[in-house]
Amino acid sequence: MSDILVLLWASLFITACSETIPEISMNLVRLREDLRVGEFAFNIIATDADDDPLSYSLTGENSFYFTVNRTTGNVTIRSLMDREVSKEVRIILDDANDNRPMFDPPSYDIHIPENTSENTVLLQVTANDPDDGLAKIVIYKIDNVVPSDGIDLFSISNRNGEVKLAGSLNYTSKSSFYQLKINASDCGGLYHGKNIIQSSTAFASITVIDVPDLDPQFINVPYAVTVTENTPVGHSVFKVRAIDPDKGVNASMLYRIQSSKGPDLFEISESTGDISVKKLFDREELLDIDTTVILTLMASETTENVHGTFSNTLTDMKITIGDINDNKPKFYYCTVKLCPLNTEATSFSGDINEHSSVGVSVTGLNIFARDPDQGPNATFSLHLEGQDKDTFYASPSSATSEAQVQIHVNNPQDIDYEEKKIMIIEVVATDISSMDCCSTATVTIQVNDINDNTPTFQHETYDIEVKEHSPKGTVIATITAADPDTEDINYITYRLLPDSILKYFNVSPRTGTIKVVDGKLIDREVSASFYATLQATDSNKHVGRTNLEISLLDINDMTPNIPRESYVEFVKEGLSQPLSLQIHATDGDQTATNNSKIQYRIESSEFSHNFTINIDTGELQNKYQLDREAINPLLNGAIVLNVTATDMGIPPRATCVKVTVNVEDINDNTPLLKESKNEFFIKEREKGSFVGSVFADDADQTEINNRISFRITDGSFGNFIIISSAEDNGGFFGNISVDPDVELDYERGQRLYTLTIEATDLGQRKDTVKVKVNVLDVNDERPTLPKDLTWHVAENTTGLGVVGTIVGGDLDSNHSLIYELISMHCYCNATMGPCDKEWFIVEPTGAVMVNEEFMIDYEKCTQVLLEVQVVDIFTEKGVNTTKLAISIDDLNDNIPVFMIPDGLCLASLDSNLKGKYLITIEAKDTGNLGVTTQIEIYTIDRSYRVGLRFESSVAEINRNLNHIKGYPCVLVAQHKYVSGGVEIKEVDLVFLALIGLVAGLGIILAIMITSLVCTQKTYRRKLKAAKAMNTAAMMQTESHKSCAVVPGTNKYTTEGANPVLNLKIDEATDLLSFDQEGCCADRLGLDSLGCNADLNLTEKDIMPMMVIAEEDEEDGSDIQLDNRNTELFEAALAQQDENKASNIGESYDNPTFSITDL
Repeated sequence: MSDILVLLWASLFITACSETIPEISMNLVRLREDLRVGEFAFNIIATDADDDPLSYSLTGENSFYFTVNRTTGNVTIRSLMDREVSKEVRIILDDANDNRPMFDPPSYDIHIPENTSENTVLLQVTANDPDDGLAKIVIYKIDNVVPSDGIDLFSISNRNGEVKLAGSLNYTSKSSFYQLKINASDCGGLYHGKNIIQSSTAFASITVIDVPDLDPQFINVPYAVTVTENTPVGHSVFKVRAIDPDKGVNASMLYRIQSSKGPDLFEISESTGDISVKKLFDREELLDIDTTVILTLMASETTENVHGTFSNTLTDMKITIGDINDNKPKFYYCTVKLCPLNTEATSFSGDINEHSSVGVSVTGLNIFARDPDQGPNATFSLHLEGQDKDTFYASPSSATSEAQVQIHVNNPQDIDYEEKKIMIIEVVATDISSMDCCSTATVTIQVNDINDNTPTFQHETYDIEVKEHSPKGTVIATITAADPDTEDINYITYRLLPDSILKYFNVSPRTGTIKVVDGKLIDREVSASFYATLQATDSNKHVGRTNLEISLLDINDMTPNIPRESYVEFVKEGLSQPLSLQIHATDGDQTATNNSKIQYRIESSEFSHNFTINIDTGELQNKYQLDREAINPLLNGAIVLNVTATDMGIPPRATCVKVTVNVEDINDNTPLLKESKNEFFIKEREKGSFVGSVFADDADQTEINNRISFRITDGSFGNFIIISSAEDNGGFFGNISVDPDVELDYERGQRLYTLTIEATDLGQRKDTVKVKVNVLDVNDERPTLPKDLTWHVAENTTGLGVVGTIVGGDLDSNHSLIYELISMHCYCNATMGPCDKEWFIVEPTGAVMVNEEFMIDYEKCTQVLLEVQVVDIFTEKGVNTTKLAISIDDLNDNIPVFMIPDGLCLASLDSNLKGKYLITIEAKDTGNLGVTTQIEIYTIDRSYRVGLRFESSVAEINRNLNHIKGYPCVLVAQHKYVSGGVEIKEVDLVFLALIGLVAGLGIILAIMITSLVCTQKTYRRKLKAAKAMNTAAMMQTESHKSCAVVPGTNKYTTEGANPVLNLKIDEATDLLSFDQEGCCADRLGLDSLGCNADLNLTEKDIMPMMVIAEEDEEDGSDIQLDNRNTELFEAALAQQDENKASNIGESYDNPTFSITDL
């Protein structure tokens, strides 16, 4: 029976509030299908870390098979299970959204500088949700920011939790601390059957760190202070203070005075900002600067800002110099025109008429009082002192800074000419703030005698009218005064006051008639009315006065005035900018009359019809379009108009002004290229050469608009350039030339160029023309030669004539080529060098010929290298060279030649061969040319060996080793034969060692038989002679045998022979077998001439060698000879030196031989 598969959805519900999620620790449950209803099936195993009570349940489509105890988790069978229906039961727990995302860490705290740039990642929050599916995905957002105005400063990525700065921070003007409430929410899921979203929050604290990015600021500005004069030096007058707005940095400040408007009177403490007096000053000396000093102060931070500089700020400080009462008031004598304040006056004089009324001032005093102090300190009072002080009073009674002092009558009755003619008073000026400070001036008053009655006029004021510029003498009025004094009848005189009126009007002293003095001066436009005092004086000098107001009536005496000498207006030609110019004129005559009403008109001229002017307002306008090109160029665009302004008076008056209208040129004309000769010819290869010119003109009159530039727009291919040049009479030439870096090539390049020339003004107006340029051929091409020519010529060639012809080429159409031989080199004896003989000749036509004066020989040189030059005589550039190699072909014209060897040739022969042989050798080459030679071969008996003994030390041999190595072999022995031949033996070191061993034994034997040697000396000589004779006898019988050769004897010559040598030696007496025929076989070594000597001798190799010793065949012992036996060896060495001088061949001695000298 199969298993039953049941898929169950199990949900675990927490009945109590807990912090952790319960865990189910079981995955698979197996049950048998035969369980009855109500039987125990399995137990749900679940744990909770908080030990909270758990509630169990099962859900899913197959959960109806089971019943679960919600408290214990025991599961029992609810319905029978059939395996054939369901095979296996598996319980799978589906996730519910029962967990909130949890932040790790739960809070964040960072510090960032205020200059952090936008979009900078400040921190990254992380929240984990253990749920599955969408419930596991966490979404971040910012719920709140404290303070609230920082909500726009931060942003968060809803996916990865990166918090970025979204705005700019400012430690000073914004908050220095922000708290972000960050929300982490999952994407929702089912929980208790509802789709809910779980979330959690975390707080991120962001502290803003202040950086030095703000300039310092002066506080409590503006600065203004008053410093009294004479303040002591060093006295502090003010203290400025600047602060660093970067509160978190709060850098200290350095202060200094940047500049001072006024004298250098103050200084500032660099560290404290305390401003103090630098030098004493007097306010009254600073009146030229209004007693005000303005300081420009600078405050600089002591630490660098974020830009690497020291921030600073400037402000102005106004210092007003305060006044102290250090000056007293003083009196000065001042007139209207002259008032010297540098000279104090202490006395004044004046006069007054007797019985003058109260308030009448004393005339002629001109008293001026002044206190240079300021404000209250300059306030002073005036009073009178003296005996007559009550008769008068001073005016004003008090004043500030300065005042014109008048002395007025106080008690007229006290002024009586009959009582007192002179009255003296003292004027005292007292400083109000300092009673001890005062000045006194004495005033002397002359009392004038008068009548008691004064002339009087009928009216106090008379109004008089007169036309301006009335002629001189015109009577404007007659005014008289009456005087009740009978003595003054007809004795009253009249006078106009003040005196300044007298240049305009005068009065008849007797009649009181007022007339015009100068009509030119009475000008209503200068002064519309005059005010005067008419004074009537009787005989007693009593004066009566009345006021005159003279009004001038207007006449048309003023010409309209145009305040400008001329008008200059600029207007662009065309309709884009119409002219509107206001001409303004004024008339000084009375307003609202015809005398001052003005009308305008344009005087007729060349261009006046183009303009119109408003007759009343004077507005000048153009009637038609202005065209600069219609104006004479000599006028430079200037149109001169004359505008007249005329008043409406009678007669009318007019004035004229010049109006210059400058018509500004605009670029309204296109350059025009003149059709002329537009085909040019240019030679090739001429860089930068001039080709031709095109001409263009522009009707515009100004240079900026008629300046024309040229360019080649097509057809140049980079070979031509064009340069613009101005023509004196107008227009521009476009000068075409070949590019300085380009050479035109007739042979290889283009021969005809069609250029498109464009003329353009600065306004990009343009015109084009086509120009043809023909390239002319010149002889400028270098002739060409074939390279790497190789010819063959057989040796011993004569009468050949032309070997070959060198053919060059030239691209030029006109050329003439000639050929020259520059050099000739031969390859001789494996070396290339100059030829000894000129085997070849190069003709101007390029033909190469064999020189008949010399014979070409391969055995001398195998190759000839000719360097040939071709010249185009029609041009300087027509030179080129090539190299021609002529190989000499060998002919079989020499027979073989035997080389003579240096010395004898040695060979190994059969030991039975004896004597001398003559061999003929023939040599033939492949050409069947041959030569023969003969070789003599000698065979040498082994017994004729020579041993040499060196008597030099090892050190001497080593010193001369290099010299010794210069010889092929070291040891050389030489014997003369009767026939004159020479035999040379070579020393063998191996055999030399054996000889040394034998020599040692011989020395031992020599000691034993010394006496025998001495007694047998004569016998030995005879024995030698006998052997020599025996040998001679054998030579006669066997002339063709060369066996018994006795070196050092005269066996082969009869001259100088031993007397016994001619005796025939009996064979029976030949006891030592000196003449046996088999001696050659016994003594000849076939390799006896091999060079086996070792030149690098050592001590162990050196041993005494026997001087030429005899060989005793009987006992094998060697007998040492006396010094006379060395003669043969010395002769042999001497002969060796002679042979060297005569190049006699040498052979080598082999020490393995011991050729006995008998």
